[in-house]
Amino acid sequence: MIPAMMFPVLLASGGAQALAEKMTSLLGGLPPILIPFIISMIPILELRGGLIAASILQIPMWEAIGICILGNILPIPFILLFIEKILNWMEGCKIGWMRKLATWLKERGTGKKADKIRKVEFIGLLLFVGIPLPGTGAWTGSLIAALLHVSRKKSVPAIFLGLILATVIMTILSYGGLQAIIDLF
Repeated sequence: MIPAMMFPVLLASGGAQALAEKMTSLLGGLPPILIPFIISMIPILELRGGLIAASILQIPMWEAIGICILGNILPIPFILLFIEKILNWMEGCKIGWMRKLATWLKERGTGKKADKIRKVEFIGLLLFVGIPLPGTGAWTGSLIAALLHVSRKKSVPAIFLGLILATVIMTILSYGGLQAIIDLF
């Protein structure tokens, strides 16, 4: 379970706690192990929300770690390979909201945060994915890497190591602080 003192920290990181709880209740008819897996694949929530949901559902920590990493990493190759083509198609689409969404995503992937990442590609991408703050994570990191044409030799390991860093941080927050660290070793 999530210690009560950790709720403010989790809520400060973009409301992941509230979103994870809402998604957990919406997906309540599914087997409990699938809920954090699905939540981990959703942009914004990603691994953060998956681990919080797993904690709420009292899924053992090691099981939760594996299923959330798998769920979060599954969309990444598709984003790296196809997102630019999809966004270009969406920009040419006659449906207004699709054009706006494509423009917004491109701006997000090439904006201020992206400029900082471009300067220090590997470590910047690793930290961007790894530090669980609002608007960061594997989805956005992959979007930035794809739109900035960061080589896959740099982007894939950086995203994966960032995901491991985020897993350690969120496991500590979701599964009880110091006890989670002790359980890791």
